[in-house]
Amino acid sequence: MKINLEEKLASFDGHWSPRTVAGFNGHDVMVVKVKGEFNWHEHADTDDLFLVLKGRLTIRLRDGDVHLGPGELYVIPAGVEHCTAADEETHLLLIEPKGTPNTGDPATAAARTEI
Repeated sequence: MKINLEEKLASFDGHWSPRTVAGFNGHDVMVVKVKGEFNWHEHADTDDLFLVLKGRLTIRLRDGDVHLGPGELYVIPAGVEHCTAADEETHLLLIEPKGTPNTGDPATAAARTEI
């Protein structure tokens, strides 16, 4: 099935709430709009992939920041604490094992929505 990411991103407002657009070998393929700063967190059992579609993203790591622009991606290894931030609205593509909580903690994670 063909998926238009721009159309999916245009279908919702709000930040820091990933929307699942497809599944892939037990993984969720998601889009999310971000602006401002997210909380420091880690994913103990899985890597975290960020691909910038539009805007600029800063990934804060304890040993230095990573700055990404459109078309750039970064994979945070499992267990590495990080904090993402964007001065302007930024659109991302994320791929994570199905159901991975976006905060690393199911109790504080955004509900997973499929669009």
